[in-house]
Amino acid sequence: MSVDAQSTVFLDGQFARELPELAVPWQAEQAPDPRLVVLNEPLAAELGLDPESLGNAEGLGLLIGTALPHGATPVAQGYAGHQFGSYSPRLGDGRALLLGEIADAEGRLRDLHLKGSGRTPFARRGDGLATLGPMLREYVISEAMHALGIPTTRSLAVVATGRPVSRESMLPGAVLTRVASSHLRVGSFQYARAMDNQDLLRRLADHAIARHHPGTAEGQNPYLALFAAVVAAQASLVAQWMLVGFIHGVMNTDNMTISGEGIDYGPCAFMDVFDPATVYSSIDEAGRYAYGNQPLVAQWNLARLAEALLPLFHEDQERAVALAQESLGAFHTRYSAAWLAGMKTKLGLADGLDDESATSLTGELFTLLQEARVDYTSFFRALGTAARGEAESARSMFPVPAAFDAWLERWRALEPDADLMDRTNPVYIPRNHLVEEALAAAVDGDQEPLSRLLAALSTPFQERPGLERFAVAAPEGFGPYRTFCGT
Repeated sequence: MSVDAQSTVFLDGQFARELPELAVPWQAEQAPDPRLVVLNEPLAAELGLDPESLGNAEGLGLLIGTALPHGATPVAQGYAGHQFGSYSPRLGDGRALLLGEIADAEGRLRDLHLKGSGRTPFARRGDGLATLGPMLREYVISEAMHALGIPTTRSLAVVATGRPVSRESMLPGAVLTRVASSHLRVGSFQYARAMDNQDLLRRLADHAIARHHPGTAEGQNPYLALFAAVVAAQASLVAQWMLVGFIHGVMNTDNMTISGEGIDYGPCAFMDVFDPATVYSSIDEAGRYAYGNQPLVAQWNLARLAEALLPLFHEDQERAVALAQESLGAFHTRYSAAWLAGMKTKLGLADGLDDESATSLTGELFTLLQEARVDYTSFFRALGTAARGEAESARSMFPVPAAFDAWLERWRALEPDADLMDRTNPVYIPRNHLVEEALAAAVDGDQEPLSRLLAALSTPFQERPGLERFAVAAPEGFGPYRTFCGT
């Protein structure tokens, strides 16, 4: 592919073509001095893009939306959303653009989407811009999620624009180029429902079925089947977040996808010491999106999706509500089953332990972890060593290990599979102190810490010599941690 000629880059406009009511044609702002900061070469290859060409002037123009192939129709997507529980009927891509859909090597359509590309009609009072640090954070977290095997939007590139952006101080501006199965959200359906246009709502649902859950089209009630599929996808996703200790930080309905991919990694972080009340987001003052609340919030968000879809479930509202409640009720069952199965695997007990015993075992363990303020990721990795007979690294995490010793004896009697644990429990996650170190250095022009961090995170389950500092918990002096959304 030659990005200079742009002869083989085809960006479809399926979303804009099929759902024009949800798409405002718009152009990205020019960047005074674009510079490639980081490029995801394997992802570029998946999309049929030549990594080398993406570094030249025309390639950078593609990555920031200012030099698009002929016929491309970039749009700002409209959606609504509940933000921290409060409904906003008109949110939309205030600083983002959907450039179009691109077919990957397997023929799947994937969105090519920008963040930080300038003001749109949805920008409200915002400047439509993004700064380098938060865009690099999204790159790091999304690619770490991908390496962990968790469904996620991906990051293709971060390009510095050469334009200073005003926040609490003047910061370097940047554009994130990201890739997703789509950017359809719960908020997309809320937006369509608020228009009181049942034809639009139906077309949006048909679009979502064709794009993400084609099997539901054959059901007796395709739209109810679509809702059930989204419930299942989100139950699985949130269970995987919980199993690795991930905290999204801003689980608004406009940040919940129909595909079941994680999206919008703003004030997010991986948990250090185990505590269900952990909150890292600076804007989540009430702890609505704390680690332990994420399953409940996900179910609440899905209830909002059900409300938007009610007219498609049944023409009789009471019957529609009953059908919605029945489907929504499956979330807890699906989430609990996914979480417990995952936790058995983390403990090396995928087979041979009934659910009641597993629930008792994990409940006792998490009480111990919380009381001793044990680092979540380090503990589970050390437990794999304990399964091989060397328990001191795990025991040393407890100031008074006697209670843990009793649990350890009970667990060892179940003959845990250490190899299974090593394949399940990561050595390397985006440690908060290392993320901050890498972002600060990159903003100052030194990309080496970022490159080293990304290299460690690319194979998270394989322990490698020379990467010891990437597996160590935050130093005591790191202090209370807060993340920011970057707007």
